Amino acid sequence: MRIVRGIEFYTGSREEMLPDFTAEFPYIATCAELDKYEGRFVPWHWHQAIELFFMETGGLEYHTPKGKYSFSEGTGGMVNSNILHMTKPEGVRIVQKLHIFDVSLIAGERGSRIDKKYILPVVTAPQIEVISFGPGNPRHEKILSLIRDAFRFSEQEFGYEIRLREALTEIWLSIFKDSYSVLQDKKEYDRADDKIKLMMIYIHEHYAEKLSVSELAAAAFLSERECFRVFRDCLHITPAEYLKNYRLQMACRMLAKGRESVTSIGQACGLGSSSYFGKVFREYMGCTPLEYRRKWQNNDRNRQV
Repeated sequence: MRIVRGIEFYTGSREEMLPDFTAEFPYIATCAELDKYEGRFVPWHWHQAIELFFMETGGLEYHTPKGKYSFSEGTGGMVNSNILHMTKPEGVRIVQKLHIFDVSLIAGERGSRIDKKYILPVVTAPQIEVISFGPGNPRHEKILSLIRDAFRFSEQEFGYEIRLREALTEIWLSIFKDSYSVLQDKKEYDRADDKIKLMMIYIHEHYAEKLSVSELAAAAFLSERECFRVFRDCLHITPAEYLKNYRLQMACRMLAKGRESVTSIGQACGLGSSSYFGKVFREYMGCTPLEYRRKWQNNDRNRQV
């Protein structure tokens, strides 16, 4: 199981990059130490893979364009394919164990009977974003037990891949059965999800430049008014607020990983002069850029000792 203390994205996107995730065997197990993440949160992102997880310690709050879901220690859940989400840890020590896999691992060939009957109805259901599993519900307790047990497989064990696929298939079938009534409630796909992703990608590619709302709206073929509405409905903030937050997130990464001056980082992130950068950074992180750099670079050195 791979221990992770941060998140990486494909260049110019907010789709999560999944190291060691291959077409040959599209699965990884990770142990996320979320209290070690930069800024102590996971920013807005998405991934085609399914995310099944169990909260080992601490709590976590998932946000999607349509709602908020809270998970405490001992609970678990599933994030559906391509769902835009962010997470905020709750507590001092937060450890989350995750199975991340492409549905082809259990569906087989695209368009197969298994794919059409059991997989597509779930991954294409707009009403299923995040599913929660908690103690006290016998069906949920069974699913949680299956999720935990599947972490015990070792890659060195004979038949590991087949045993793991069998375990994930049993979990999926249990989730499918538990969600059957929800799947009967047909809902139309919300195109706003695609539009917000297009505008987020545009920001991620051009955040160091001066950006106007008209440019951002044009990236998603929207009017300025619709641009504001989509940001409000999906992310609950304005385009300008998201742009500033993203620039500050990039500044955090540069401060933690590099040695460039504070002035250079402020300009590279589109945050202007060192005085303005310092002001907005303190408001965002509660410390100065140099204090933030010292803290995270000291943490990195301590992890390597």
